[in-house]
Amino acid sequence: MRTPARPPLDGLKKRLDQSRAERARMPRDGFLRETFVLPRSDARLKAKEWFERFPKQAYWTEIESWFERPGDLIEFTIRRLPVAD
Repeated sequence: MRTPARPPLDGLKKRLDQSRAERARMPRDGFLRETFVLPRSDARLKAKEWFERFPKQAYWTEIESWFERPGDLIEFTIRRLPVAD
């Protein structure tokens, strides 16, 4: 019985390199960031959920950026500190 050949890892290597390059460009300021692309009503609910779960006064929660996309979609990034001080 023959051992199957190893699959090519070019795609994986390329994606890892891209991910590392993206991380290198991101500021290391201690904030956790998460990006969402949601319909407008869902985006409002998600932002409200974050502000309730991680209050601005304790976690410095902030909508860092937002863009209106075609089809009434909102792309936004929320940042917060990992722990409340």
